[in-house]
Amino acid sequence: MKPVRVGLLGLGTVGGGTLNVIVRNATEIARRAGREIVVTHAAAREFRAETIEGLDRVVLSEDAFTVVDNPDIDVVVELIGGYSPARELVLRAIENGKHVVTANKALIAMHGNEIFAAAQAKGVTVAFEAAVAGGIPIIKAVREGLAANHIEWIAGIINGTGNFILTEMRDKGRDFAEVLSEAQALGYAEADPTFDVEGIDAAHKLTILASLAFGIPLQFDRCYTEGIGRIQPQDVTYAEAFGYRIKHLGITRRTPSGVELRVHPTLIPERRLIANVDGVMNAVLVYGDAVGPTLYYGAGAGSLPTASAVVADIIDVTRTLTTDPENRVPHLAFQPGELSDLAVLPMDEVVTAYYLRMTVHDRPGVLAAVAGILSEHGISIEAMRQKEPAAGENQVPLVMLTQSVRESQMNAALGGIEALDAVAGEVTRIRVELLK
Repeated sequence: MKPVRVGLLGLGTVGGGTLNVIVRNATEIARRAGREIVVTHAAAREFRAETIEGLDRVVLSEDAFTVVDNPDIDVVVELIGGYSPARELVLRAIENGKHVVTANKALIAMHGNEIFAAAQAKGVTVAFEAAVAGGIPIIKAVREGLAANHIEWIAGIINGTGNFILTEMRDKGRDFAEVLSEAQALGYAEADPTFDVEGIDAAHKLTILASLAFGIPLQFDRCYTEGIGRIQPQDVTYAEAFGYRIKHLGITRRTPSGVELRVHPTLIPERRLIANVDGVMNAVLVYGDAVGPTLYYGAGAGSLPTASAVVADIIDVTRTLTTDPENRVPHLAFQPGELSDLAVLPMDEVVTAYYLRMTVHDRPGVLAAVAGILSEHGISIEAMRQKEPAAGENQVPLVMLTQSVRESQMNAALGGIEALDAVAGEVTRIRVELLK
């Protein structure tokens, strides 16, 4: 049987790693796929040739469209990233009848509905395991391994940069800005870290997981995102005192009213396994009605871990080259005509518990006033801590955990609390999830 010919778009960190894995593990890959897989063409404008094996056997070009339009290519692997020209290249490859593998979570989250419809019409496959959590096979787990389950919720640490920052803040008491600078120096964060620290990268990935779990169209624009820039070392310390740790979580949950889709800092009990995932590692916790909770842990980024997922997708595509297109694993887990119109809930409708930290004047009646406002909005206090003021100070931090309440009620209560003349500045609010 003739080899499957692959065209790589991009020879950066992941593209170079992909070629290295295919060259180094060629025999094992062929044994698994049933035929040889070779990279014959690649497009890249910049790459480090000394770090990539097998380039002498690859036809190189600076024009990615020449690879996509090459009739000898069976599978196009898009590793350029971003929205454009990635979208145009993928759609052209599909139009040319080629299967596609991509690690581009932004592309799938934003344009996946269009891309999958085009692939369905042409009878080709678009594989995207590497788009979520790097080398962790979470997409295959949700789409295939847990196919018998009614997925109830997913919670994940799906951005290593944010997890590294929060880990350093907890372990060493460092400020956010200081750790972010180190993350940039180490290459964990980009020069513009917005996508990582503001939750946009995690929201791309969570959008994909929600679609796979609940059989809904991809709806990135409905995902609530909140970053970690306002977390202070004292919040990390107070969370530990209450028996919690702060993680930047992506959470999606099916409720009778609709699907929750949200990324934000979250207090989770320190005894949970996912609370102990540190540094740049990723972890995804999936709860199915039949299997219960399952945890998937590993490297969420990096050259070889991500390449591992990319090459696994190429092997899967190779296995399906002779399969009837109508009987392949559906792109979004559910058959194309079976996607649900279940709504994504606005954040105001989400119910969760809260951690609140505020700076108050140290005088009688302040606590009673705060508790009174919370009570007026149906919010009960679960636990509370207040320190004595330092010498010469007349302001103290007041920290509390609440019981679960609708977000709209908490918003109204915080408006009232922040209006008190005894409260200085804004109240810091972090949501709390027990994950059980």
